[in-house]
Amino acid sequence: MQTNNHKIVDYDLVLDAKFGKEGTAERAQAEEAAYSFYSGQILQDARKEAKVTQAELARRTNTTKSYISKVENGVVTPSVGVFYRLINALGLRVEVVKPLY
Repeated sequence: MQTNNHKIVDYDLVLDAKFGKEGTAERAQAEEAAYSFYSGQILQDARKEAKVTQAELARRTNTTKSYISKVENGVVTPSVGVFYRLINALGLRVEVVKPLY
């Protein structure tokens, strides 16, 4: 790994060193944890923007405040069904589109 004044030149080397090479079980596990955390942060931001408490979101989605907290902190990854209930309860939508290339 080469760095210059603490600037990373090749981030793939950093990821390989910390989480294992691409395609390994270790790297896949790290990526899943990152996706869970990132998704939780998106939901938390959306909830706060909508001025909805965790307790209210839990009520709207038939879950618990504790569960909402775990989702927002990336501790728990909701099932697809629960994810859509969360999205809908916040007035959001998921859009799947094909790339234009």
